[in-house]
Amino acid sequence: MNKNDNTRRGKRWGIDNDFAPLQDVLLGLPEFYTWVDAGPLIARTLNNAHKTGVKFDLQLAMAQHAQMVSIYEENGVRCHYLDSDPVLHRNFFARDSSAMTPWGALICHMQLKVRRADYVTAIQFYQQNDIPIWRFATAGHFEGGDFVIVEPGKVLIGYCGERSEKAGAEQVAAWVREEGWEAVTAPISREFVHMDGLVVPLDDKLLVACVDALEPWVVTQLRDWGFSFVDVPYREAKNLGVNLVALGNGKVLSMQGATELNAKMRSLGYEVYDPDMSMFTLGGGGVHCLCQALSREERLQAAS
Repeated sequence: MNKNDNTRRGKRWGIDNDFAPLQDVLLGLPEFYTWVDAGPLIARTLNNAHKTGVKFDLQLAMAQHAQMVSIYEENGVRCHYLDSDPVLHRNFFARDSSAMTPWGALICHMQLKVRRADYVTAIQFYQQNDIPIWRFATAGHFEGGDFVIVEPGKVLIGYCGERSEKAGAEQVAAWVREEGWEAVTAPISREFVHMDGLVVPLDDKLLVACVDALEPWVVTQLRDWGFSFVDVPYREAKNLGVNLVALGNGKVLSMQGATELNAKMRSLGYEVYDPDMSMFTLGGGGVHCLCQALSREERLQAAS
């Protein structure tokens, strides 16, 4: 496949940034969702349930997801869906089975047994919609939440070992560099699962980040690239406070629990949507985990 050929049926798919106006988004439907032991975030929920009293409620989860979808639709975002599958009961966390790039979709290689075959519905979606597939991660486990395009030409790639592995991260980084972009790989703490639990773009040269939880050299690298931060306190970041979606045009899809971050973004002039997504954050993922941007307005001129 020609690496520049990602236009099919007159529609350009792919993203070169993750903050410009969002046009198309890939989601799933949580109709088969349940809480199972699937990593440190949900393990904390399950292990403390006898004290907190929290319980899984599928109808509430469906209602919360529908509210999120309505926010996308209200903002003119076209919503696309992975096929539901009772066996792949967490595939609606659409961030991780693939990652969108300027060159097409990267199909990921997930490590959790309960999600290992999620790539099937991802491949089916891209093939059925004539969206180019760029690469398949093969060198080690790699998941889409660790692929963060901070701006055109620059990607921050994470790995904690229990989800994405260093070999997978380095393979993907090498492919990005072959395309002429910069790619930096960095280890992260397992409690944040993926890099998008620590860093998410909010706007041009502006990142939402839990600075204290990043390796100091990563913070230095981002500052050397010219980025500023809206810092998220650890108490919010550990509950997926960083895990938001920039909608573009000064609008942000955040979540109810990120109260301090939401106040900071509003003080900067952003319109912040903060729905209750507790059935998902307690279950291991936030709004960023639930989506995969398929197309945004291009920002190629911003690349250096």
